[in-house]
Amino acid sequence: MSALPPALAGIVEDFAALEESQRLELLLEFSDALPELPPRFADHPELLEQVAECQSPIFLALEVDPEGERAVHLFFSAPPEAPTTRGFASVLHEGLDGAPAQAVLDVPDDMPHLLGLTRAITPLRMRGMSGMLVRIKRQVREALAAGTA
Repeated sequence: MSALPPALAGIVEDFAALEESQRLELLLEFSDALPELPPRFADHPELLEQVAECQSPIFLALEVDPEGERAVHLFFSAPPEAPTTRGFASVLHEGLDGAPAQAVLDVPDDMPHLLGLTRAITPLRMRGMSGMLVRIKRQVREALAAGTA
């Protein structure tokens, strides 16, 4: 798991250590831990990008520090009535928030499958999870190319 930032690698290991039946429970626990949006995004939802691949209305934004390792900071809006999708957003937040931009870009696109949830979650939901990661990586690349990072 060398392509994963340390925090995300630890989360993947936590999921792998569980029985398959317990992995969904852990994902649901993550859903309760997703931070609220800061006012600069909560008051301006137009700054968030919708993840169209998700069945639920999930929105995200990120900021990349302009100096140093260019740490990525993630922000998600996910409704409580979408606990699996919200849980995955929380996994990405906990695993990638504060990671260097290049480390985020190096995360394999199939990372959601590393959580071992493919039999517990529908393929459509798995596609939504992958969509979140793809959009995060695209936004990081755009921020770096625009020189805002």
